[in-house]
Amino acid sequence: MKEETRGLFLAVILSVIAIFVTNYLFPTTPAAPQNNAEPEIIANENPANSQNEDKIIIDEKPLTTAEAIASEKRIKFSNDVVHGSIRLKGARFDELYLSKYKVGLEKDSPDVELLSPARTIEPYYAEFGWLSNDRSLKLPDNTTEWLAKTRELTPEKPLVLEYNNGQGLRFIRKISLDKNYMFNIEQSVENNTGKEITLYPYGLISRTIDENKNAQNAVVHEGMLGVIDSSLKEIKYSSLKKQGEKEEFKTSGGWVGFGDRYWFSSLVFGNNQNAKVKFGKTADNVYQVDYLGDAASIAPGSIGTQNIRFYSGAKEIKLLDNYTKKYNIDKFDLAVDFGWYYFLTKPFFYILDFLYHIIGNMGWAILLFAALLRLLMYPIANKSYESMSKMKKVQPKMLEIQERYKDDKVKMQQEVMNLYRKEKINPAAGCLPVLIQIPVFFSLYKVLNISIEIRHAPFIGWIKDLSAPDPLTISVWSHLPVPGILDIGIWPILMGVSMYIQQKLNPAPANKDQARVFALLPLIFTFMLGHFASGLVIYWTLSNLLSIIQQKAIMRKVGV
Repeated sequence: MKEETRGLFLAVILSVIAIFVTNYLFPTTPAAPQNNAEPEIIANENPANSQNEDKIIIDEKPLTTAEAIASEKRIKFSNDVVHGSIRLKGARFDELYLSKYKVGLEKDSPDVELLSPARTIEPYYAEFGWLSNDRSLKLPDNTTEWLAKTRELTPEKPLVLEYNNGQGLRFIRKISLDKNYMFNIEQSVENNTGKEITLYPYGLISRTIDENKNAQNAVVHEGMLGVIDSSLKEIKYSSLKKQGEKEEFKTSGGWVGFGDRYWFSSLVFGNNQNAKVKFGKTADNVYQVDYLGDAASIAPGSIGTQNIRFYSGAKEIKLLDNYTKKYNIDKFDLAVDFGWYYFLTKPFFYILDFLYHIIGNMGWAILLFAALLRLLMYPIANKSYESMSKMKKVQPKMLEIQERYKDDKVKMQQEVMNLYRKEKINPAAGCLPVLIQIPVFFSLYKVLNISIEIRHAPFIGWIKDLSAPDPLTISVWSHLPVPGILDIGIWPILMGVSMYIQQKLNPAPANKDQARVFALLPLIFTFMLGHFASGLVIYWTLSNLLSIIQQKAIMRKVGV
């Protein structure tokens, strides 16, 4: 009894502590940077330092996106899921809205803004071009005015830009957009200089982050990331503390970019495309991901070309998987932070998505998922509850043994084990379902935190967003000077009550101090889960109710 109860709750507590503490204290360590020498880049403007014209003068008020783009020449782009514009000056991708996703739940809520221009409060943009060791060459940079050969960019109409440097080099850039979030940038250089030239293709994504406002999510990686030679790299903003700090790698294929909880921008390389990539901090609150490709030697009278893809949109898991197959992008789905339990988290998402498309409501899909999991674990849980019921039945005998041999601990343990053997009780059997449920719990927790398909997904009643905590809190707290952790919603309270009832069905610890501590666990878990995604709390509540029904049936069968 004592051992069983202790094992049951210690398994939960220690596992929770181990997973959270390890996530905080031992983040994934990036591989050692590559130190191979790169060619000396001397150009009109190095991409790593191309922020100068974009900086807001001290005390100057940041512009809104509408103000920033009002006086600039731009080419608009759109499809069914994105809309925005490309700045002709520098051919910069710096305005992009997600048509499918709103900022809030309100009907008139604006579209989510992903990319934003310079001189706004948090610029976020991408640029592409060429660099050279020859300082005499005039190359296009972020101040170059490109000539647009077409007037719009849609999935049916690519955008063609042109720039002539007056030295015999003609730069052509063809930009295509598919029906989702993938741009293709094909860069060409016509060499009419009469001599061979060597150019290096580059691309960058620059982002300004207000670190005081944007605290990094402890559950989902938000920062710089990429797949470098088939290995996932995740770099937190906080790991690059000083201006000029950077992480450098070499890769063949893969991708690099910035990831948020639901949104993602990335430079995507071809399978055999070699690149030196850098993750760096270029100024206060300004971070940059860039790449430098292999040298392209262009003979007189010939054309040099280079191709790069640019993804900027939502982390839609099924779409990322489709891109992985279509373009053979290495581990593109890892833009979504599946966590340690990838082998569970991703299948759980696909099961939930399948159930959702059958039922039409993600909340009911979660409840059906909980029922199916309970059905799958039914045989194991049966053995566990049978063992626990037997222990509850022999509890009077256990108390008698403990009272009789309270001064002889060795003899007490021997008699307890004899009682277990006589009654055919396995005290460890009750721990097995809990140990199995721990990775299930955290995998589902991950799914509900990372899946944009669950963002703003309603259930019934007051639950309008299954990815957010229960908003219907007990109003009495608002009149008391208490911390926000005490703002607990109705579903977390129901979960705590179900946990309390379930606990009462288990044999109580003989030790009174232990009994008092275990009696507080439902309350502790209520406040702990009270600020988790409501979808997870709803799942846990139904799972508890199904466990109670199953356990009561077993107890009646055993005669408790």
